[in-house]
Amino acid sequence: MTSQNSTIYYTLTDEAPSLATCSLLPIVRTFTACANIDVKITDISLAGRILASFPDYLQDEQRVQDGLAFLGELTQDPTANIIKLPNISASVPQLKDCIAELQGQGYAIPDYPENPQTDEEKEILLRYGKSLGSAVNPVLREGNSDRRAPKAVKEFVRKFPHSMGKWSMASRSHADYMRDGDFYSAEQSVTFAEAGDVRIEFVDPNGEVTVKKELAMQAGEVMDSMRMSAGALRDFLEQTMNDAKDSGVMWSLHVKATMMKVSHPIVFGHAVTVFYKDLFDKYGDLFEELGVNPNNGLSSVYEKIESLPRSKREEILEDVHACYEGRPELAMVDSVKGITNLHVPSDVIVDASMPAMIRNGGQMWGPDGKSKDCKAVMPESTYSTIYQEMINFCKTNGAFDPTVCGTVPNVGLMAKKAEEYGSHDKTFEVDAPGTMRVVDASGTVLMEHVVEPGDIWRACQTKDEAIRDWVKLAVTRSRQSDTPVIFWLDRNRAHDIELIKKVELYLKDHDTEGLDIRVMTYVEAIRRSMERMIRGSDTISATGNVLRDYLTDLFPIMELGTSAKMLSIVPMLKGGGMYETGAGGSAPKHVQQLQEENHLRWDSLGEFLALAVSLEDLSIKQGNPRAALLAKTLDEATGKLLENNKSPSRKVGELDNRGSHFYLGLYWAEALAAQSEDSELAERFGALAKTLADGEADVVAELEKAQGKPVEEEGYGYYHADRAAVKRIMRPSTTLNAILAQANS
Repeated sequence: MTSQNSTIYYTLTDEAPSLATCSLLPIVRTFTACANIDVKITDISLAGRILASFPDYLQDEQRVQDGLAFLGELTQDPTANIIKLPNISASVPQLKDCIAELQGQGYAIPDYPENPQTDEEKEILLRYGKSLGSAVNPVLREGNSDRRAPKAVKEFVRKFPHSMGKWSMASRSHADYMRDGDFYSAEQSVTFAEAGDVRIEFVDPNGEVTVKKELAMQAGEVMDSMRMSAGALRDFLEQTMNDAKDSGVMWSLHVKATMMKVSHPIVFGHAVTVFYKDLFDKYGDLFEELGVNPNNGLSSVYEKIESLPRSKREEILEDVHACYEGRPELAMVDSVKGITNLHVPSDVIVDASMPAMIRNGGQMWGPDGKSKDCKAVMPESTYSTIYQEMINFCKTNGAFDPTVCGTVPNVGLMAKKAEEYGSHDKTFEVDAPGTMRVVDASGTVLMEHVVEPGDIWRACQTKDEAIRDWVKLAVTRSRQSDTPVIFWLDRNRAHDIELIKKVELYLKDHDTEGLDIRVMTYVEAIRRSMERMIRGSDTISATGNVLRDYLTDLFPIMELGTSAKMLSIVPMLKGGGMYETGAGGSAPKHVQQLQEENHLRWDSLGEFLALAVSLEDLSIKQGNPRAALLAKTLDEATGKLLENNKSPSRKVGELDNRGSHFYLGLYWAEALAAQSEDSELAERFGALAKTLADGEADVVAELEKAQGKPVEEEGYGYYHADRAAVKRIMRPSTTLNAILAQANS
């Protein structure tokens, strides 16, 4: 497949990023047109993915392009240029809400079958499963990750630092994790010298074999298998709750039930049934009859009991509240609304929630609306130790100071569904005692685990091609930025032992003379990175896929106040490029404020940064000098926007996302007008800059006037918004709309 020569594919996603796109793209297209660059929208939103999965249920005019499949094919094109905005990694409750919204809009898609019985229901569940969790990233991330804080952003934060909570050496906050019985303690790993087929099998006590999965392994590929004991998990959870109760700290759960869409919802469900043990013991049979699924959180209880008589509902709700008397205080997502840490699995995501807690002096919000010390529970110990190490560091050294902090960019191994994020189709909740094993074509058992009912078993794969490229990217970044690299690899972990062998081998393929490249355990690596960071020194972290995800929230939230301001580049293995625009964890709250006050505080800075690199890459690969000029002047405009404090405000009545976009356009036009490399563009955008400057007062007034009242646009939906309604909401300035129309005429 070959893309058009000068096309940037811009993803339409969900929530605040989707709203912002409607305001920003008309401005972007006004500029890119001068370089004959077409910016095309491709829908990969949750609603779009669902509709694309059920064309046979829809009328002809309702059918949509499978945008994710299209972009998946495009990643194999050397000229691919994709700008990817944050999308919803849906939990089951989010998926069901989206389905209900689409059905209410007249799309005759089927209900989500929570307990499928027929072949048809099982097939429907399989289709919906493709939209759950990390459905997008494994398809699009056909390259490894290069994430770093742009210079302009770093300089701005040093001048105007974000707030940081104070740390006390007397803080009782800490991370807690399993010491045995988890994935880390049971992990096994093998590297395939030659290509070959393997089978994942379950063997019952009578020796009967059930083949669970067949896989074709590539030469040099690493495969892991691991088991989490359900019994050990439940004992651990009970122990942590008792300890938190006895010591008087809050209890909070931090897992990744969106990206780890099979294993972590099960872990979340165990936490729910342990915390509310008395409730589930008393109503277990009734809950099973009603279809309560603890993996979907306590909200599943609330949802399913709605069908019961009022007296029975009230009895159950009283018993819910009674559970809190014997348990520690539970950290809250929304103290005012009474939404707890265990309400739904998508509310508290470890990579966003733990940095927020650490930035807040190690505290989370309690039921009384006050911040308090807490026990942060991350059952799987593989990566949990890094958070405890940062907590220890902050207790000793105090909060990080953004005005002097160095930076910790990341080179992440994520291509070809690397490591745990590619485990979903090889993850099983065991329903009988026996043995899970991996067997090659000759019948040789490569890995095996004795399992009990309820245990979670999973296998992961990491392609050799991805590992080679990861090492190359780490060396390249180290050379380009003259920055030390630490490969975060644990010599006591089975998977990492295999990777260390490959890293040490593949480093020999590159010129590393004069470079500082080290291999360290996770705790050693984060300790050294933090010690350098507080002294203003930079350190590249070269990590696996999950640590990439965790660290590119953890360090940016300390350094920049948010991970949304990181520059995220994915150089594709086939030569194309994808440019990601930051994290979307705060997007739901931003939409809520928009709905209530017509003020969108979402910051599109990540898009400005990604677009500049996208244009620069396009200019190099396609010999388009105007694209290079657009990239250079866009960076200048972004720097000026930051310096002039034209980023969105949190407060209604002040500049929001739409106003920030206006100023980006103004500053971009001014930068193009001031350059001397292309006189035609200087004249063209000089006129636009003057028009925008002359209209500034009117545009700002019109944008401010739109704020302060609830959004009541007909057809506006949360997951599947009518684009005409979104346009009316996000482009309310008639003056700006007229200026852009004139510029494009």
